Amino acid sequence: MSGNEAQKTSAPAVTQATLVKKARGKLAYKPADVSPQRRLQRRYTMRLWSVRHARFLEWVYARFADLFLMLHPFWNAIGYARAERPVKFVERHVKGLMFDCRMCGQCVLSSTGMSCPMNCPKQLRNGPCGGVRANGHCEVEPDMPCVWVKAWEGAQTMRANDAILAVQKPVDQSLRETSAWLRVTALAAHERKNTSGTAA
Repeated sequence: MSGNEAQKTSAPAVTQATLVKKARGKLAYKPADVSPQRRLQRRYTMRLWSVRHARFLEWVYARFADLFLMLHPFWNAIGYARAERPVKFVERHVKGLMFDCRMCGQCVLSSTGMSCPMNCPKQLRNGPCGGVRANGHCEVEPDMPCVWVKAWEGAQTMRANDAILAVQKPVDQSLRETSAWLRVTALAAHERKNTSGTAA
């Protein structure tokens, strides 16, 4: 093996993440929190914990959804629009801590192993892209485990482990920054009313 070939073999690969880190120190401009450059610095400890405990969180979420549905008369009495702001505040902070939630308003955590697909830099809603690295990390953000690899791992521990196979609709941008909790509750209440009306 020649000297040049040995040097090429031992030299570490230069990734986009490395270039971003080097460039960041030279610029006065600091990216916003939603940019990939900023997200590169985030820790994924809580998000990965949520995936590892997906079965437990599935159980918790089912009870929580039942509770919210029981409170439908209350939400309806005060008005869902009026309840939106305080509920959204709590939802943003709880889900932000647990899942690094992006408040898309169309939460599918119960179908994706408690791994939020909106954390994918490409925002893919139906499985990984073709660029997942050999170590299971993201093509765009090499320091981050692929959201969909983790989704599959989490889904395998859940009771409804085949829910991940369901095809998700494209994100409706008009629902961004709205409460998924309230929306799901209103839909469930509507379906329950229709079911009871049909049975009668």
